Amino acid sequence: MRVIVDAFGGDNAPLEIIKGAAEAAAEYKVEISLAGREAEIRRVAGENGISLEGIAIVDAPDVIGMEDEPKSILREHKNCSMAEGLRRLAAGEGDAFVSAGSTGALIMGATFLVKRIKGVSRAALAPLMPGDKGPFMLIDSGANVECRPEMLLQFAHMGSIYMSSVLGDGKPARVGLVNVGTEDTKGGELQHEAFALLRESGLNFVGNIEARDIPANAADVVVADGFTGNVILKMMEGTADVIMRNVKGIFLTNLRTKIAALLVKPYLKDFKKKMDTSEYGGAPLLGVSKPVIKTHGNSKAPAVKNAIRVAAEFAGKGVIEQIAAAVKPASAEESAEG
Repeated sequence: MRVIVDAFGGDNAPLEIIKGAAEAAAEYKVEISLAGREAEIRRVAGENGISLEGIAIVDAPDVIGMEDEPKSILREHKNCSMAEGLRRLAAGEGDAFVSAGSTGALIMGATFLVKRIKGVSRAALAPLMPGDKGPFMLIDSGANVECRPEMLLQFAHMGSIYMSSVLGDGKPARVGLVNVGTEDTKGGELQHEAFALLRESGLNFVGNIEARDIPANAADVVVADGFTGNVILKMMEGTADVIMRNVKGIFLTNLRTKIAALLVKPYLKDFKKKMDTSEYGGAPLLGVSKPVIKTHGNSKAPAVKNAIRVAAEFAGKGVIEQIAAAVKPASAEESAEG
């Protein structure tokens, strides 16, 4: 499996990206190409004792920053590491792409350089989030602030295919629609129409779900418009950080609590790992014709390594082909609207 990695995307690039790529190359035996300024990649690797064995370098002279306009990836920053990596992916020189860079630029670049799957109206960000009984998918989490009911239906199909193929055992994933109540009549026009479409979709639709039930694994695929999904994503990330910080503070209060911390340390370590989003490797960008993974902007080496693993699994499970088959009946008019 060949994974192209944006070496200059994210807050900790290029060092943490290079470290994560090297760890992935050694552990997962995947072929990795680092896209970015070759001289700087080699210098940073050398200064930090990182082996580049099994890693190819795709030279790209420019970098697109978080503050740059997303559309500049097609013009002013067309020679950046992200754009070059996406072009290589589109050309078949890799099986998947990973970046911790600008989300907007990645969506723009993947949509126009790699292209959407025919019949898909919009690509959607679909991060895996920690739940009480295991990870669930939140789709969309910010790529599409305004959505039509038909888009939510496509998100549900794409998320169900991914979860069943990559994380499941082939059984239909449970799909839930985010709403302000579980009753069929709750929500606005978008939720009412999306609910009707999902009910008749043939998916394993469990109905409306409230935000408080999401972390308890009320569904395997949690469907929302991008605005709502992004609010849920950021709230969950912030809440997890506050919980872990307060738990740590409690155990450091005095000598007795420090002794207690030693007794429960293995369990706390397991709990922290369970709640750590970096364990899940980032968010698949579903609806694009090749596997693309967006990992967190502040990702360090472990998260980058996991993102490369997820990208390789994504590419090897035939998810793209299954999504293409699922959306094939979509009308030419729907495709044109995208």
